[in-house]
Amino acid sequence: MASLLPFADLPPRTDIWRGDSLAAPALPGIASGFAQLDAQLPGNGWPLGALTEIYAEAEGIGELSLLAPALARLAAQDKWIACIAPPWLPYAPALAALDIDLARLLIVRPQSRAETLWAARQAIASQACSAVLCWLTRADMQSLRRLQLAAEASHTLSVLFRPAHQAQQATPAALKLLLQARLDGLALRILKRRGAAPAAPILLPQLQCTARALPHLAEAMAMAMAMAGHHDLAGAASAKPAAAAMHPC
Repeated sequence: MASLLPFADLPPRTDIWRGDSLAAPALPGIASGFAQLDAQLPGNGWPLGALTEIYAEAEGIGELSLLAPALARLAAQDKWIACIAPPWLPYAPALAALDIDLARLLIVRPQSRAETLWAARQAIASQACSAVLCWLTRADMQSLRRLQLAAEASHTLSVLFRPAHQAQQATPAALKLLLQARLDGLALRILKRRGAAPAAPILLPQLQCTARALPHLAEAMAMAMAMAGHHDLAGAASAKPAAAAMHPC
């Protein structure tokens, strides 16, 4: 009778991973542009061929700035970057400053939640988009599962932006992140990945300017700067939405 191999000695497979280690995805990830984040993601970057969900505690705290380095690379593939049902109009000058080719940007304005889900699924499955970004206020498991299946059959960066209060909903997404604005930058907490989730959040001080755009942080920032002896607060409470590459419709 053949002896059984210890689990640790089994050959690596992309569809099996140990709970105490990161999975080896079927497709290499797309580098996020933030080394400290890539080190915590299976595939060393944003997953392709899988669904990613990003939950932000408020709109415009740096969601697009977080994805901008990857989107700039993907825009060079001569495919579309589809933005479906964004709550704000993406701010063209800021996106251009982030090296995102505006000629490859597609804005879709569905009239209902059903149309939003349909448009996202079709865009992912079309193979004409290198990235699909979709803003969802709510979604059921069946709809999310359809999006995940479409993502798995593609090489697309598929990202859903969802409200923070829905972060605890069980979903089929391969990666779930919670974004929180702090005075010292943007904090990312990995809620779900293919492997054990890290206990501590990842801080990106590079995105501190986007956190300054939040009105509810302005008073705390002014107090902190005053305590540190800084009295020139010009612009602290009036940072433009362009910092987050978004603009009111």
